[in-house]
Amino acid sequence: MKDQLAFGIDIGGTNTVVGLVNRNGTIVQVDALKTNSYKGAQAFVEALAIKLKQMIVISGDYEIVGMGVGAPNGNFYTGSIEFAPNLDWVGVVPLAEMIGKQVKLPVVLTNDANAAAIGEMMFGAAKGMKNFIVITLGTGVGSGIVANGELLYGHDGFAGEIGHTVVDPEGRPCGCGKKGCLETYCSSRGIVTTVMEMLAKSNEPSILRKIETSQMNSLMIYEAACQKDKIALEAFEFTAKILGMKLADAVAHTSPEAIILFGGLSLAGDLLLNPTEKYMNHFLLPIWKNKIKLIPSPLNESNAAVLGAAALAFKQFV
Repeated sequence: MKDQLAFGIDIGGTNTVVGLVNRNGTIVQVDALKTNSYKGAQAFVEALAIKLKQMIVISGDYEIVGMGVGAPNGNFYTGSIEFAPNLDWVGVVPLAEMIGKQVKLPVVLTNDANAAAIGEMMFGAAKGMKNFIVITLGTGVGSGIVANGELLYGHDGFAGEIGHTVVDPEGRPCGCGKKGCLETYCSSRGIVTTVMEMLAKSNEPSILRKIETSQMNSLMIYEAACQKDKIALEAFEFTAKILGMKLADAVAHTSPEAIILFGGLSLAGDLLLNPTEKYMNHFLLPIWKNKIKLIPSPLNESNAAVLGAAALAFKQFV
């Protein structure tokens, strides 16, 4: 039997990364294109199809089992991307069907955080686990929930939007249209907003005062915290308290063995992980205290989304 490969396609608001992945989680080919450089979804799919066909030719004597796609607001049941705020596409886009017509392979699609959860189960920290949650802390906050070995999609395909549960109903405006969502506090953008608010309310000396507002990012805040900058450290503590509180809520819903943190903000390591674990245990019911593992993803951030999407294809088509 021929060795098997699957396409993993990670569609982001800026870039789309395409990889051919084997059953061991090795990416044997990778390519990329700018997501919003094309006018409309059809033009994007046509450009994507060119790359996919080129990669198929180069792959040689392998069996390609299918394609997995991870995308914002991706619906597993319908294969569509529905009203994604970070994509320059209008309404409901039947993306799996569109890609399948261009490249004659089966296609399965889900949202990016769900793909990350499947990737962790097949290639990462959740090997052997049947109950866990993946939280992605990037530009937004996403989540994928696995219970009894199965990813939870819910009746409409959109289960697991922990990032859009509300922290403060009168809080920060969110891109989803609500106020005070977890995403507005615990994403990479959220911690920048926190620092800006702290700098405005305090006269505390800070390295961060030297940075232009438009230039500040979460990496700069992390670097300041490593230098014991008080504002940066307080921002991480504030972020961890909110995240820990909402993770405790998530535990109450599904009683996971572990929660895996993935994405840019999680790379802050113990600066975020330790206080988040402290606050999560503080807010947990006694039956769960100190039982839930909180662990960083071992997967390389630049590859994990592609691995997750490919894992989705292997799970669906093999």
